[in-house]
Amino acid sequence: MLHIDNPEVKKLLLKGNFGLEKESLRVTPYGFFAQTPHPFPGNHNIVYDYCENQTEINTPVFTSPEEAVESLYGFTKDIQQKLTEMPEPELLWPFSNPPYIRNADDIPNGAFDPNKAYERDYRSHIENRYGKYKMCMCGIHVNFSFADELLQADFACSDFEDFREYKDQLYVDLAANCTAGAWLMTAVTAASPVMDSSYYEVNNLGETLFMGLASTRCSSLGYWNFFSPLLDYTDIKAYTKSIKNYVDMGLIKAPSELYFPIRLKPPGKNLLQRLHDEGVCHIELRMVDLNPLELAGINLLDLKFAHYLLVYLASQPKVDLSLKYQVECIQNFKDAAHYDLDAGKRNLPGIGVMTFAEAGIRVIDRMKEFYKDFQEEVQLVLDFEQSKFYNQKNRYAWKVRQQFGEDFVKRGLEHAKQQQEAMV
Repeated sequence: MLHIDNPEVKKLLLKGNFGLEKESLRVTPYGFFAQTPHPFPGNHNIVYDYCENQTEINTPVFTSPEEAVESLYGFTKDIQQKLTEMPEPELLWPFSNPPYIRNADDIPNGAFDPNKAYERDYRSHIENRYGKYKMCMCGIHVNFSFADELLQADFACSDFEDFREYKDQLYVDLAANCTAGAWLMTAVTAASPVMDSSYYEVNNLGETLFMGLASTRCSSLGYWNFFSPLLDYTDIKAYTKSIKNYVDMGLIKAPSELYFPIRLKPPGKNLLQRLHDEGVCHIELRMVDLNPLELAGINLLDLKFAHYLLVYLASQPKVDLSLKYQVECIQNFKDAAHYDLDAGKRNLPGIGVMTFAEAGIRVIDRMKEFYKDFQEEVQLVLDFEQSKFYNQKNRYAWKVRQQFGEDFVKRGLEHAKQQQEAMV
């Protein structure tokens, strides 16, 4: 863990690097999936994911959350401008949950290079195993790495003789602590409480459903494997081997199919062998919903909170994740996606048995104590997030349900149009 008692480490503690990925659906003004080709060919910052109409923004890496969100806003604005110039104008759907889906044929398969048979086979495998509908849920991935100067200062305080070994172990330990504690990010960024009935029933369009969830994609109904992936956090070799075991067993086709809220990523292309051979470059948090109340899709304060949470967890003793404990932690992620955080108690690591609302207040109180010597802005961010646990009306999910809980798609289209007009 980070040696925060060292003055040099403490001085550099909040130095880091930030990159964002954002998925969004291109839709027609009538609320159906756009069937047009991806309008940004050759742009490595604006690509597409599973389906042809699912744009994915990949920002460059920045040294501040402000720059990362500003970049995300800029690319979103580029997309909005392009969509207004299409022969038949389109909208950028600002929600994690999709609009109308008449049937699976409505979802356009991504037009991948025909020479890349593996990509085609992999997408076919995903479709057959999970169905096309689930692939249409969108979100934001937060990528973070500690600044090299911070790592070098902390390495000098450690018992490690090899910097690469030290760095990998720091990130593996952080991944373990995130498995136990990053449910907090699910709770504070959940923003997808309602969805159209056509997601669950073919040809039943226009009925707005509320399933008692704040985030559908992060709940047990969302982006998860059909088994609970239990990983080995002993070191980077054990970690990569435990993922490879699921590939070898045929439970997943590739490491990218491991739908887990936290990932350790290598430099360059995300390959498990590269992670094993070259080590960890950064950590990825994958549980953030699109925030339809923000033009960029994410609130800057939430990204800052993710940063403070990661630093805090990296400064805590490593959690001992037994297999039983890991199963409980995975369930905690799913349950933190519920709408009412006061409903029912859970066994939360290092906290005890209590509701998520009580646990959120307690953890952020600990974070406030941890950051008591830092600038006031940190405390303001922590107050902002803690208010969501004191009063759940401050959560995005509550606000989205209030605004779009009746006629979700119709009101969502009006909102998408307003956002487009505000950015173009």
